Amino acid sequence: MLALTLGAAPAAAHSPSGVLDQVALPAGFQPEGIAIGGKPYAYFGSRVDGDIYRVDLRTGAGKVLSEGPGTQSLGLKIDDRGRLFVAGGGGGDARVIDLRSGAVLKSYVLQTVPAFINDVTLTGGAAWYTDSRNPVLFKLPLGKRGALPAAAVPIPLTGDLVYTTGNNANGIAPTPDGRALIVVQSNTGQLFRTTYDGVTTEIDLGLTEAGEPENVLNGDGLWLRGRDLYVVQNRLNTVTKLRLNRDGSQATVVSRTTSPAFDVPTTIAEYGKRFWLPNARFTTPAEPTTTYNAVSIPIP
Repeated sequence: MLALTLGAAPAAAHSPSGVLDQVALPAGFQPEGIAIGGKPYAYFGSRVDGDIYRVDLRTGAGKVLSEGPGTQSLGLKIDDRGRLFVAGGGGGDARVIDLRSGAVLKSYVLQTVPAFINDVTLTGGAAWYTDSRNPVLFKLPLGKRGALPAAAVPIPLTGDLVYTTGNNANGIAPTPDGRALIVVQSNTGQLFRTTYDGVTTEIDLGLTEAGEPENVLNGDGLWLRGRDLYVVQNRLNTVTKLRLNRDGSQATVVSRTTSPAFDVPTTIAEYGKRFWLPNARFTTPAEPTTTYNAVSIPIP
């Protein structure tokens, strides 16, 4: 297993790909989610009021694309129709936003009990949302030409994943073969292969050099790249790279990357052969004047 530590870059430094190494976000914004589509624009969600903020990765210029509903915007994903799927955190909801206009195309109430809708991923025919407080996934089955459904479908989680105190199911991604999902349990550091009907099986991550079971404690956002799965371990300021088998039932830790530019990064997206991560700064008191940014690293 390789440990990598990257050097910090000045806020306006350009990488070899022609985009910035860092971009500033509004003071007091409290970012959590990030999504990047085919163009050099990154979208960030606010934990304060749910605003969606768009940044040009070539210049650093940004603006609010879509005003939030007053509740959180956490995990984000973009589909091939230019729509942004948003996880609503403690609001217990989800939204779908048109990236051309910023208009909310549809909102969904996923939970009426205390919930924390934390992240979202897209498969060929659905959007899938995690709830860190309740053992359930929420599925938005997409119809012909990507038509949005009238309501979400709850998929109870069964099997190996057992909820305990704290943040449970968090980041979510497809398996390499596209036949199931991968979910990280933040408070235990375990990864689970999860079938589309909610059956969870712990993924074998192997052993550490000390002979202890590997884990990705504080695992947050996930990013699948071929058969490589990248896990952001937020409070550890680390991006861990794992190599999966095709069906996602086994994984091996390849490397762990840290950077002095990290300040509790949460989620991850790719553009220009680099990963971009918003610094949530969970360990810094959140004030209206608190500064926030997103940083990029070469893909390990």
